[in-house]
Amino acid sequence: MAATAPSAAGAVPTPTRPEEQRRFYEENGFLLVKGVLPREECAARRQELHDLATRLQAKKDINATWGGKHLSDEERAKVVIWHCHDVQFYLSSFSRLLVDSRLLDPIANLIGENIQLHHTKMFIKPPEKGAPFPMHQDYPYFPHARHTVVAASVHLDDTDERNGCLRVVPGSHKQGPIEETGESHALEVPLEAGIPIPARAGDVLFFNYLTIHGSGANASEHTRRNVLFQYRDPEDPPLLKDGVEEHVDWGQGVMVAGRNPVYWQRRTRFEVKPS
Repeated sequence: MAATAPSAAGAVPTPTRPEEQRRFYEENGFLLVKGVLPREECAARRQELHDLATRLQAKKDINATWGGKHLSDEERAKVVIWHCHDVQFYLSSFSRLLVDSRLLDPIANLIGENIQLHHTKMFIKPPEKGAPFPMHQDYPYFPHARHTVVAASVHLDDTDERNGCLRVVPGSHKQGPIEETGESHALEVPLEAGIPIPARAGDVLFFNYLTIHGSGANASEHTRRNVLFQYRDPEDPPLLKDGVEEHVDWGQGVMVAGRNPVYWQRRTRFEVKPS
């Protein structure tokens, strides 16, 4: 059975058989899997993220609104997105979630049974002022040789175009790395070039780090929350710049499924500096 191509005019296909999911992902660069988490579990995780955001805001600015010309200075002053890395170091429930077979089984089907954590992020778009993300690839932030890096965007709220759901350009991963021309690695690609991916709380969108994606502003009266887990095949080496891996987070390199055949050849090196 051939993979069904998504269309901006219709619903995004959600194949359920593993072989069909793999073909769809290989063809389109993304895969939406429905109902991975129950809604009551999503409600508990939402509250934890809000509590975390409150704690972090008491210590520092966690607004991660992107720079660049996709927003004017006046527009940028009116929007916000609350964000942090390494969610699992703040909340044990997310440590359990990032090794959960409900997430890892679909990933193993896409990139193989050996799965390594790269990093995690939290995103909260507040109602009526949630900042948009311009279209981009994740590749420039953490380039790898074999391009196995896959994101699992775990939806904790129902999302649609009004509250800034993710948009992707199907098949764009086949273009390979694209030279970015905007600030913060944004691409000269309009948001409307991507098809919207509405989702329900508990759905997970998997996408390759070469897939062009972005999201609109949250103009609704409801908060939009999600967490992003980035994984890779441990045998996919990061590309170095001046001999250094640019994006290194605590927890990076933890094996969440299978085994690491190259641990002794390539270990993540951390440099601890006094604050």
